[in-house]
Amino acid sequence: MPTSTRTLCGRQINPVGLGCMTLSWAYGTPPADADGERLLHRALDLGYDHLDTARIYGIGHNETLIGRALKSRRKEFVLASKTGIIVDGDKRRIDCHPDTIRTALETSLSLLQTDHIDLYYLHRRDFTVPIEDSIGALADLVKAGKIGAIGLSEMSADTLRKASAVHPIAAMQTEYSPMTRNPEIAVLEACRELGTTFVAFSPVARGLLADAKLDMDKVPPKDIRRGMPRFQSDNYPANVALAEGFAAIAADHDVTAAQLAMAWVFARGDHVVAIPGTTRQDHLEENIARWDWELPEAANAAIDALINRDTVVGPRYAPPMQATIDTEEFA
Repeated sequence: MPTSTRTLCGRQINPVGLGCMTLSWAYGTPPADADGERLLHRALDLGYDHLDTARIYGIGHNETLIGRALKSRRKEFVLASKTGIIVDGDKRRIDCHPDTIRTALETSLSLLQTDHIDLYYLHRRDFTVPIEDSIGALADLVKAGKIGAIGLSEMSADTLRKASAVHPIAAMQTEYSPMTRNPEIAVLEACRELGTTFVAFSPVARGLLADAKLDMDKVPPKDIRRGMPRFQSDNYPANVALAEGFAAIAADHDVTAAQLAMAWVFARGDHVVAIPGTTRQDHLEENIARWDWELPEAANAAIDALINRDTVVGPRYAPPMQATIDTEEFA
């Protein structure tokens, strides 16, 4: 299947976008702001035209960084941000009440130094608020011209259908890679049926498929992977072995492991795009360099035989985090 430009929010984009989270949070110490700004500019120069952020990333730092760095280049990319995970001091909650959505958007617009966000997601499902009410509030913001389109993140096919009955949903963002197959249960097909773009985050399995030599003993204490079952000592060796086999398949086809992972994601359907994140310019260049490489059927078959829901060891989230996720789970 050709990996030509794909559609997001009615615009043709490169299927490789940039997840900006790591410039502010998550995988150890983020880069200095000056380095982050340089990386953002380099991304646009290389052809990245879809940048993904969220209010929660660095508690506003990520939106601030993007706003400051790219306000003069705002028309060059689809800007996506999210609300729904709210932090007040040391307390964190999921809140998708209409009033909260409206207030959060005004904050994001200010930090991003813009009057319009192209794609605005609900970051998580708020089980205390009917999804129809949250989508209704977002639909009003579309009418007001403050957002261009509505997205959902980490939600189920059933929730997507309920939301779509209120207003078209432009994008569904969920983790997806050879090591995380949950979208294959129902969401991928629901997106196809409804004309919703599927946005795959962590297409290289939080770095594991890009670097099979990742040493968890050297990962910084605040790296979020330390709390993820697949990266913990009982499970990690088996998953590293899978990553090593994956790297061997990539070498056989003269691409890097990261490039192979994204080609695999794109081969799932022409409604699928990906947003790998990085803090390094060499990885930034690597991720987009082979964006149009088509996955051979032999490579696809070898990957699916090696890495699948029966061979990956451990769930992707620990129970407290999993309780906040609305996506379908394998039995």
